Amino acid sequence: MDRLFLESVPILELIEVAGYEAYFVGGSVRDYILGRTINDVDIATSATPQEIKGIFPNTADIGIDHGTVLVITDMGTYEITTFRTESGYSDFRRPDAVQFVRSLTEDLQRRDFTMNAMAMDKTGKIIDPFNGKHDLEEKRIITVGNPHERFHEDALRMMRALRFVSQLDFELDQETFDSLKENAHIISEIAVERILVEFEKLMAGSNKIRAFSLLLESGLYQYLPLFSSKKDHLMNLLKLPLDQLKAAEIWSIIMVHTNDQEMEKSLRAWKLPVKTIRNVQRTIQLVKKEPSAIDVFQAGHGVTVQAAKVRAALTGANVSDAGENAHQCYNELIIKQMSDLAVTGTDLLNWHQEKPGPWVKESLERILEAVLNEELRNDKEEIKRWLAKCNLS
Repeated sequence: MDRLFLESVPILELIEVAGYEAYFVGGSVRDYILGRTINDVDIATSATPQEIKGIFPNTADIGIDHGTVLVITDMGTYEITTFRTESGYSDFRRPDAVQFVRSLTEDLQRRDFTMNAMAMDKTGKIIDPFNGKHDLEEKRIITVGNPHERFHEDALRMMRALRFVSQLDFELDQETFDSLKENAHIISEIAVERILVEFEKLMAGSNKIRAFSLLLESGLYQYLPLFSSKKDHLMNLLKLPLDQLKAAEIWSIIMVHTNDQEMEKSLRAWKLPVKTIRNVQRTIQLVKKEPSAIDVFQAGHGVTVQAAKVRAALTGANVSDAGENAHQCYNELIIKQMSDLAVTGTDLLNWHQEKPGPWVKESLERILEAVLNEELRNDKEEIKRWLAKCNLS
């Protein structure tokens, strides 16, 4: 059993000693069976939130209306959720009513996919009422019960399905995919921020080309921010080596043919962080030119490598080689930040006894470019002589 499970077993035992059931559930059980890295564990129990609070002296109410209590112990903190059933999903996201139950099977029945509807007891025994383990072996993503009902309970599950295709290299069950196509429109009821989380996880997966293909085939793309008019462009993504690209690089490819105003509008519509938007914009700017040493200096290492990989993907060149070449190009810069320059604005003011003004910045930029282009050594005295000769300040 994985270390995180073993460390959590005492929590399950304390709940059982108090007369209740407790199990590991959800993604951690799935990943344990698949041999994937487990980052945290989820615990479900027949005990109500108040009963859990009676067992553990230190708790916090982090989602008590839905049955979740944070238990704080010397061993760590644990989210423990009461078995529950749910009903009514008027916003296609949250249940209108939650009822606590004592049945593990009833609790597992409300979950999204069979592979996530398994539980494990403290001994490592798997409880699998919906044949999730078999579907894992078949590498198949299938909803628990009626897919139409599952997607109407939380429309984000459609994006999660495609994300799992990418992350796990699985295929969608045909009935599940048919329902996804039929219900694609209700994804528009979901907050963009939640969709973005799933979309970026999809872009980080190893089978992202297949996931993108299903995104297009299902029609789900039409209901994502500003994607409805980009089908042809998105179709072209399937011809590119997306498996060698990271999320920021894929965003850059998606936006590469848009003007600055449309790009800004599109990326903001996706609720991307401003830092990411600027990163994509700088990457595209560098993609569209043959970068000089000053361009590479101003872009920085990350953007330089990203732009090289994007350019290679778009032109059919080797992405890995392009990234490595850009990395070497950056490392060969004589200076990599302004503080590496042998002179400062103060030096210029002392040498020329003039008032501060735009000339200081302009002179430093000329010096920087000359040093980067290896027209001038990065040496204070030599720069001083060069300035006097060229009368730049």
